[in-house]
Amino acid sequence: MTPSAPRPPAPGRFWSGATVVVEPEDPRPGSWAGGPSAQLVDGTWWLAYRLRRPVGEGRGFGNVVARSDDGVHFTPVVAVGKDRFGAESLERPALVHTPDGRWRLYVSCATPGTKHWRVDLVEAATVEGLATAEARTVLPGSAAEAPKDPVVRWDGAEWHLWTSVHPLTDPAATDRMTTEHATSPDGVTWTWRGTALAGTPGGWDARGVRFSTVVLDGPRTWALYDGRASAEENWEERTGLAELDGGAFRAAPGGPYLQSPHAPHGLRYADVVALPGGGARWFYEATRADGAHELRTVVVPPPAGHPEE
Repeated sequence: MTPSAPRPPAPGRFWSGATVVVEPEDPRPGSWAGGPSAQLVDGTWWLAYRLRRPVGEGRGFGNVVARSDDGVHFTPVVAVGKDRFGAESLERPALVHTPDGRWRLYVSCATPGTKHWRVDLVEAATVEGLATAEARTVLPGSAAEAPKDPVVRWDGAEWHLWTSVHPLTDPAATDRMTTEHATSPDGVTWTWRGTALAGTPGGWDARGVRFSTVVLDGPRTWALYDGRASAEENWEERTGLAELDGGAFRAAPGGPYLQSPHAPHGLRYADVVALPGGGARWFYEATRADGAHELRTVVVPPPAGHPEE
């Protein structure tokens, strides 16, 4: 049985025990390294992430896939730029290793001159092959909705996808978002199943919610999500916990669950990989003291008295 990942510890431990994996290009607001998506395959770590410059200087200019033997020190293997996808900006990628050993990279692409987003897929037999694989659009969105930042999981029978969807009907409020759920037999053609989570009116996550990771564990399945209360908190979301309850996800009370100690306290796009010996390695994007965002990792041990099965 594959061990399930434990929830993160108290926020202070989560921050103080972490190591910086990737730093941004320069130390100023709007310069980011983050949006991680991780895989551990045959003892090798693979990490996809997004690099960004400030608005007006390139925005999300590229996605990178890197490898590591220890989960901390990574060497870039593949870099894909926004021009390859005809995009104004790229957001968080989703890196997937399929049951038959192939590699997929789901890429969030901004349509130039609009608030629209879509998700493209590149697939290859090796990570290196992603560099030249032909892209195909798997979540096109529409004039009314913009999907981005997917989380993709295989449950042994079918594929699941959770993605943030931004409504475009009000040009002044396109930052709003819900998390929508879809399923697929092949990970390419998706059927929408409904809203997985929406913000809590009047709450810290009222303006929008976006799943960042989902841990499949039967009735104990849970997720972390990025949330914000207002449009002003866009790009500085904090992290909440959602738990499966009667077949539906519900936000745990008392959020946010995790945040950076540095104002405006952004901690988002957390991903988690269970470790073979128990516990889990986490990756996340967080605000630094200078306002830039860096990519960090921390190992969370299994709960005391609860050995992995």
